[in-house]
Amino acid sequence: MSSGLKLQGRIKMLEHTLVLIKPDGVRRHLIGEILARLEKACLKIVAMKMVIPSPEIINTHYSEDIAKRRGEHVRKKLVNDFSNRPVVAVVFEGVSAIEVVRKIVGDTEPKKALPGTIRGDYGHYSFDYADVKNIALPNIIHASGNKQDAEREISIWFSKSELCSYKSIHEA
Repeated sequence: MSSGLKLQGRIKMLEHTLVLIKPDGVRRHLIGEILARLEKACLKIVAMKMVIPSPEIINTHYSEDIAKRRGEHVRKKLVNDFSNRPVVAVVFEGVSAIEVVRKIVGDTEPKKALPGTIRGDYGHYSFDYADVKNIALPNIIHASGNKQDAEREISIWFSKSELCSYKSIHEA
């Protein structure tokens, strides 16, 4: 099990991943529903906070990578959408947590997300709609795309001392 982490003398294939409930998800009162869906998948919350992020945090989070994929205009819209609005930042821990969260969240473009996913059940907007309206795509939630992104993003939103370690009832 070379891809696992050594914890308390045991080898486990645990990962940490970042989830952000975006301003549109907060405004729609979906925080509890989103957290419940992810916890029901045996993912453990190890850090969580509601914050109004500064433009600097959003600029750091949405680095040039998003500009390369969708354009600098999209990155600017995201920074504007997040600024001065509450966001819930959560670190989940679990076996293959990054992949599991991405599957539960659904496709980035809500109109393509499958029913049963968070975006498929609560969103229907398209990239084209967001572009025509000149807004950030309201897709409710952000989830780290891979291990490198998760590590980088978690360090933007949380200090190491904010991550809690505890045994869930399933681990006890």
